[in-house]
Amino acid sequence: DEVERETAYPDGKVEKVLKNGCQLLFYPNGTWKKVGSDGKTVITTFFNGDVKQIMPDQTVIYHYADAKITHTTYADGLEVLQFSNGQIEKHYPDGKKEIIFPDQTIKNLFTDGQEESILPDGTILRVQRDGSKTIEFNNGQRELHTSEFKRREYPDGTVKTVYVNGQQETKYVSGRVRVKDKDGNVIMDTKL
Repeated sequence: DEVERETAYPDGKVEKVLKNGCQLLFYPNGTWKKVGSDGKTVITTFFNGDVKQIMPDQTVIYHYADAKITHTTYADGLEVLQFSNGQIEKHYPDGKKEIIFPDQTIKNLFTDGQEESILPDGTILRVQRDGSKTIEFNNGQRELHTSEFKRREYPDGTVKTVYVNGQQETKYVSGRVRVKDKDGNVIMDTKL
């Protein structure tokens, strides 16, 4: 567009006002800024290659050139970071974070310290504040990990528990209970 007015300032800054109403500001260090004719859209290109855009709705998009990261901040406080490897992080105003990894694993970090990961195969892993974990597999099996034991629950109702001392206990739907010691020797079996 044609330049309507150009002003050079003593500090080296140059301002150009275009006929379409846009304003261009050039700074001595190589940074330049374009203010849209609406006065709300602002694009700043920094000397290091970073670019900051302020949109009319007050969304701020900042692209870090060297790190290849785009950080978008929305007016409602949501922040989204996009990394060059495809990872996306969403930081919500309430403190919750959601991370989408390149393999499409989704990890949610809650403000109360709990975590939830959803793997591409549908497996869901939940970690409680106390460190205990629950894993829900896509085949219907479920695992619970605590400081005292690991327990697997099968879709048919069978429950197998392995305690920290190595002892194993299997409870079947029929009511049968089989207990093995840490070496795998059967120490109890209630066959019905």
